[in-house]
Amino acid sequence: RHPLATFFHLFFRVSAIITYLFCDWFSNSFVACFVTILLLLSFDFWSVKNVTGRLLVGLRWWNQIDEDGTSHWVFEARRVSMIAASTEAEARIFWLGLIICPVIWTVFFFSTLFSLKLKWLALVIAGISLQTANLYGYIHCKLEGQKSIGRITSRFFVTADVPKRQTRISDDCIEEHGKTGTR
Repeated sequence: RHPLATFFHLFFRVSAIITYLFCDWFSNSFVACFVTILLLLSFDFWSVKNVTGRLLVGLRWWNQIDEDGTSHWVFEARRVSMIAASTEAEARIFWLGLIICPVIWTVFFFSTLFSLKLKWLALVIAGISLQTANLYGYIHCKLEGQKSIGRITSRFFVTADVPKRQTRISDDCIEEHGKTGTR
């Protein structure tokens, strides 16, 4: 249903990884490679947070700062009927991309650390941070969505049961009053 969103969900992530791996082959400039990869990571973060998460799995998150300076994370999940527009394959691609890429950047972190290429360490940490922030946000969205669905369902059953209880109580009262009236 959303092939363009699925494409860009993977495009920026994979492009950043491939550019990181093969940048030395195409350019001798560390600054050009650093800026290119950082831009790809930033485009990925923005597109996943603001577009693909909403379209592919019906989830959104953001950080809100109040006037007094306190920071609040806000998690939003669409109802299940609204998500039916996206396919199961798109949701699977979304979650696999969201989980696998931070793992790859973590591997890059250890390889950069052990090979003593410390100038790349800041870039790898930025990659881990941006990827992990999206993963954290969407996991909480998913958990909050399941909690809210549970709350909605329990409220539905409680409110659906209330009229039955009220009729039972009123029937019992009528029976008692009827019995007392006949005595």
